[in-house]
Amino acid sequence: MNFRRSPRAKVNVDLTPLIDVVFLLLIFFMVSTTFIRETELKVDLPEAVGKLQNVDEDLIEITISAAGEYSVNNRILVNSSLKTLMAAMKEVSGGDTERRLIITADAGARHDAVVRVMDVAGRLGMSHLSITTKNPIDQSIE
Repeated sequence: MNFRRSPRAKVNVDLTPLIDVVFLLLIFFMVSTTFIRETELKVDLPEAVGKLQNVDEDLIEITISAAGEYSVNNRILVNSSLKTLMAAMKEVSGGDTERRLIITADAGARHDAVVRVMDVAGRLGMSHLSITTKNPIDQSIE
């Protein structure tokens, strides 16, 4: 007996419904997403008006020039590197983290120079930090 085998049907996966579902999901997420522009900032800087405070003798004063040069307690540093600034502040503080730190920066000094001093103070554990300002009333006298 000669039995004929029936030809097997080829098994195919139809990708059309899968592609339709993916496109529908893509459209859903595109429509439901909100696009908010958060890069715009409006900054109003405050003016510093107040009374002069008594200055302690036991403090560290960092002065920043317009060129970005540092001086620690009126001693100009040889360069403006982070290591030099940290070594000078460690030497002057003597490891005492309770001493007051006063930052006096020129109006033309770059912002990163001031932040670098704050960063070093934070790394050394100093928490008593003050930034000097000019009173707007005193500026009119000059």
